[in-house]
Amino acid sequence: MKAKHSAQAHRLQDIPNIGPSIAADLRAIGIREPHQLVGQDPYDLYRRSNTVAGIRQDPCLIDCFISAVRFMEGAPPRPWWKYTPERKRTMPSSLRALALVVLCAIAAPLASTLAAQTNYDTVQVRATTLGRGVYMLTGAGGNIGLAVGDDAVFVVDDQFAPLTPKILAAIKSITDKPVKFVVNTHWHFDHTGGNENLGNAGGLIVAQENVRRRMSAGQFIEALNRTEPPAPKGALPVVTFDEGLTFHLNGDSLVVIHIPRAHTDGDAIVYFTRANVVHTGDSFVSAGLPFVDLSSGGSIHGVIDAAARVYGMTNDQTRIIPGHGPLTDRARLKAWRDMLLTLRDRMATELAAGRTLDQILALKITEPFAKDFPSGHDRFVRLLFQEMSKR
Repeated sequence: MKAKHSAQAHRLQDIPNIGPSIAADLRAIGIREPHQLVGQDPYDLYRRSNTVAGIRQDPCLIDCFISAVRFMEGAPPRPWWKYTPERKRTMPSSLRALALVVLCAIAAPLASTLAAQTNYDTVQVRATTLGRGVYMLTGAGGNIGLAVGDDAVFVVDDQFAPLTPKILAAIKSITDKPVKFVVNTHWHFDHTGGNENLGNAGGLIVAQENVRRRMSAGQFIEALNRTEPPAPKGALPVVTFDEGLTFHLNGDSLVVIHIPRAHTDGDAIVYFTRANVVHTGDSFVSAGLPFVDLSSGGSIHGVIDAAARVYGMTNDQTRIIPGHGPLTDRARLKAWRDMLLTLRDRMATELAAGRTLDQILALKITEPFAKDFPSGHDRFVRLLFQEMSKR
């Protein structure tokens, strides 16, 4: 039975208009869970699918991709053909030359081809006011934290490079001051993609020292089967820290704290003291189970410890900006941490019983939490098994 709203979609095939064939197309381009469709550009999904398949597929596939993305972003279910007029009206002209793009992809690295094809025209960057000069910006990629005031504009994370003009426009709607400081919560491409643009515009890039180390060398994210080349010099953090540092700006203390080995080995949280707001980066995501990047030094144990640390430094009035997902509070953070503790203990029990990964997946140990935290279940179980089975 198809899902009636996004929270009910636990598999790709739960999404209206997504059958086994289209689900396979999505998995082939790295979309394995429904929540990964949020913020995606359907035209980019189509380009990537064609590139991987090596052929130009029926443009009606775009209609299905539009319907799937809209559904996961909260729209009601609609037949795919209802999106055909929109596709015909808004299809980028570059798709008319797609056959040439596919041929070029054979001779060029896939990552470079996809970067060149990405189209963020449909993404909207929105600002949510949190008080005392602090805002949360959402678009595509990780959530952005923003502090403005008499001294400077301070930004936490910057999503993808093509979105920089939209991000700056959203900031300009709040203040005419330029961005002076940019803090990266970790190295991943959906949080640091705008570094070079903001750095070239005068922003000082700041991050934990492992962020610069990983961005400098290039990385392979095993769980996503994704290779990231070394970042250009202009995208690298200029200032790095070990345990933390504090910015004294705009009459506030903006406290940056390193969280060891959580989502990655270079995670940081940012506490806007006066506004009583915390940006957690991807050490906490509010809509599902965490992605623990083991290949970047992450650990479920560190994720749990990070949640406990943030909980201990907050109160019932604190607003929490998660790495991904809606703005939330410490009550949801606690429920999330309690869930992870339960699942870690359950995994330890199943491993002690000698069960294999496939057997544990079949047990659906995360199902009791599917309603409150609907996304990322199978991936989380696989990563939890991978980490804990090596102990």
